[in-house]
Amino acid sequence: RGNPSRTTPEELLIAALSSCHMLPFLAIAAKKGFVVEPYEDDEVGVLERPEGGPTPLPRCPLRPRIRFSGAAPDAETLAKLHAQAHRGCFIASSVKTAVTVEAT
Repeated sequence: RGNPSRTTPEELLIAALSSCHMLPFLAIAAKKGFVVEPYEDDEVGVLERPEGGPTPLPRCPLRPRIRFSGAAPDAETLAKLHAQAHRGCFIASSVKTAVTVEAT
């Protein structure tokens, strides 16, 4: 429904969640000496339409694809960077949507 050439509120929320994760991630990575080039995300919002109720956005998996210029963090360090970035995202903390990171 709606005009396909217009951005929906759900798309804006998903983009906000993605950006809110990316910005602290980049700051934390830079403080640790990692140079990110580039950071891209294939974020997805999963809408569910329960009978007779509102249309919630129960989950939003973020799928960042990150390349590092120079030294790259190992898998454990990368997971810690994502966990710190998630804690730093006030939007994810403000919604009922389960925001997860599926880093590739």
